[in-house]
Amino acid sequence: MIIITIVLSILAAFALAGALFYLLAKRYFDQQQKQQLLQMKLDERRETLRAVTPIRLQAYERMALFLERIAPNSLVLRCWQPGMDLKLLQGVMTKNIRDEWEHNLSQQVYLTVPTWEAIREAKEEMLSLVNSSAVTLTDTDDPTRLAASIFASAAQRSPVDNALTALHKELHELFG
Repeated sequence: MIIITIVLSILAAFALAGALFYLLAKRYFDQQQKQQLLQMKLDERRETLRAVTPIRLQAYERMALFLERIAPNSLVLRCWQPGMDLKLLQGVMTKNIRDEWEHNLSQQVYLTVPTWEAIREAKEEMLSLVNSSAVTLTDTDDPTRLAASIFASAAQRSPVDNALTALHKELHELFG
C-alpha cells in the first residue's frame, strides 16, 4: 500500500510538473506568436508608408499647384485672351476653377479632412469672388475691369492663402 501511495505521489508530481510545463510553454509560445504578428503588422505598415509617402507628397504638390493656379493673379493671366468680353472671361475663369478641381478630386484621400476642407473652401471662395466681381459690372464693361475688381477684392483677402497655409502646416507636421 505504501508503494502504491509513493507511486501515485510520484505520478501526481509528474502530472503537476507536466501541467506546469505545458502552461508555461503555451504562454511562452502564445507570447512569441503575438510578437511575431505585431512585428509583421509593423513591417507591413512600414512597407505601406514607404509606398504611400511618395504618392502622398505628390498629392500635396498637386494641391499646392491647384491653389496657385486658382489664385487671382494666375487665374486671370492664364484665362484672359485679347478680344474676350466680360461674360466670356467670367465663364472661362469659373470653368477653369471647376476643371482644375475635378482633375484633383482624388487627392483628398491623401490629405486630412480639415486641410481638404480648407482647399475646398478656397475653391468655393474663388468662384464666389469671380462671380460677385462680375455682378457689379455690366456686360458691356471691359473685361479688364473684371480683372481689376478681382485683384482689388483679393488684395483685401486672398481665398487661397488660408488653404495654402493649412496645406503647408499639415505637410510640415507629417514630414517636417
